[in-house]
Amino acid sequence: MDSLNQFFIEYGYLGMALASFLAGTFVPFSSEVVMGTLLATTGMDPFLTVLSGTVGNVLGSLFNYYIGRIGSIEQISKWMHINERRLRKTRDYVEKRGSWIATFSFLPIFGTAISLSLGILRANVWGVILWSSIGKFLRYVIFMLPIVIWK
Repeated sequence: MDSLNQFFIEYGYLGMALASFLAGTFVPFSSEVVMGTLLATTGMDPFLTVLSGTVGNVLGSLFNYYIGRIGSIEQISKWMHINERRLRKTRDYVEKRGSWIATFSFLPIFGTAISLSLGILRANVWGVILWSSIGKFLRYVIFMLPIVIWK
């Protein structure tokens, strides 16, 4: 196990939240590795582990959301090395659906584009928080259940 994952694991719930924050942003990181290790090797409470992961991951998405609010598509494409055409296409898709689309912000690659697009569109931040919380919480529960059942 690499030292970065070990760092997050040593900090328990806070480590889970930090790992999930990174995974929720544009940083390529897997919070599931940290969660799986925590649940399989420690006595941490599964619900609190999922909750801390959800909070961190939602905060990561909000980080992306606010980058979208302050930047243009051109700037974001340049800063974050995201294909401008793909970002425009995602923005158009998100615009037609509203803030409930944040439910799918847990998806790799597309989740970042969804969060950024919601910021660019200045979607209601409370709707973004609600829907992204639901999606991220359910994803972590689905990930956590087999680990806890088979432990």
